[in-house]
Amino acid sequence: MKKGQEITGKVIDLKYPNIGVVETDEGERVVVKNSLPGQKVQARINKLRHGKAEGSLLEVTEKSPSETGENCPHFGKCGGCNYISLPYEEELKIKNNMIHKLLEPVLSLQHGDYAWEDICGSPVQYGYRNKMEFTFGDEYMGGPLALGMHKRNSHYDIVNVCECRIVDDDYRKILGLTRDYFDKQGLPFYHRLKHTGYLRHLLVRKAAKTGEIMVAIVTTSQLEFDMCGYVSELQSLSLNGKIESIIHTINDSFADAVYSDKSTVLYGRDYIEEEILGLSFRITEFSFFQTNTYGCEVLYSKAREYAEEALGNDSLSEGYESGKKCGVLYDLYSGTGTIAQLMSPSAGKVIGVEIVEEAVTAARENAQKNGLDNCEFIAGDVLKVLDEIEEKPDMIILDPPRDGIHPKAIGKIIDYGVEHILYISCKPTSLARDLEVFIENGYEATKLCCIDQFPWTGHVETIVSLSRV
Repeated sequence: MKKGQEITGKVIDLKYPNIGVVETDEGERVVVKNSLPGQKVQARINKLRHGKAEGSLLEVTEKSPSETGENCPHFGKCGGCNYISLPYEEELKIKNNMIHKLLEPVLSLQHGDYAWEDICGSPVQYGYRNKMEFTFGDEYMGGPLALGMHKRNSHYDIVNVCECRIVDDDYRKILGLTRDYFDKQGLPFYHRLKHTGYLRHLLVRKAAKTGEIMVAIVTTSQLEFDMCGYVSELQSLSLNGKIESIIHTINDSFADAVYSDKSTVLYGRDYIEEEILGLSFRITEFSFFQTNTYGCEVLYSKAREYAEEALGNDSLSEGYESGKKCGVLYDLYSGTGTIAQLMSPSAGKVIGVEIVEEAVTAARENAQKNGLDNCEFIAGDVLKVLDEIEEKPDMIILDPPRDGIHPKAIGKIIDYGVEHILYISCKPTSLARDLEVFIENGYEATKLCCIDQFPWTGHVETIVSLSRV
């Protein structure tokens, strides 16, 4: 094989993250992203490294026999969903097998046995998202204004996703109105290469339990535009939920992400409220909050189950109320404090650490509203804050961002020498790297489980219970 060569073959296996192993008609193997087991595909070789070939998908010439699920009109164009053509049960099998194969080499380093539990599916598979970020752009150079998701394998082209299946009808109505409104105004989208333009993103949050909706329009400061007309149009929409917050956010950074140099509330308040497992949570524009409310309840119920099972009936620290199973519990990378508050009944005190100050403010308000007086939340980088907390932990719960734990921070966590650590991961490759460090330093995984919070996409959460040996 050589670079640029076109090949045909059948997908015989799948590796994380969503990388198909294609066996060519000549018996050679090529890895090809965005392909599914059983498909026959045509691909072009774009990399040859250490005797291994990587290709880009050109065409699916024959569907997999497993592709019998409901489809989406944007499937194959939009870069969001990978598995929506499959039955959900098949997707769960694929994800569970991919993560198990990824982590097995690391788990084999430990001496003790571990229990790998069956993957937990999402209670809701369609319209499950409680947050979406849509991008302004065009579907092709010089085309009309588009608002949607990035086109698969493209950094610049945007696909209008007016029939997206992972959001509900309220999202689709807000998306369509926003695109049409600003298209009529003739306002330019922000061009990532030229760094010119006005319209950048549309952020929509909708609480599944309360129905409260937040709409944030994100622009640059390069133009002055009165948003009153847009607010009126949004308020005139007939929705199942209710818009409680409309925000205009200015973002002049070069990064293609939703940031805020300045945010102004155009209508209502700067937050919405959601309920998780009987507790109420205030969610602001930039709060970290799991994007699948019902799946989140499965995730946190499993996390609480693992934590309480690890602690057993023995108190790890004396001097706290009778019935408490743990003295001081650290919830690192705590977001709006969801895990901390759910775990608070099993602890004398919970200390949450989160770098986003806005999320910490919301966490404090959430704890107060829920009547929890044993939760403390600290704003700051975990790496630095660990040096400042005087109370030492009896158990640590980790829910880091996608990049995992900073190497220096993981050393400090290990140095506490706690008996039990619970690691919740949204990126299995980061988990594999961090898990190896824990195992090398005297911890072993006792129980693991995947939780599918993101049906039809390539993402999956993984929970690992670690014990010191």
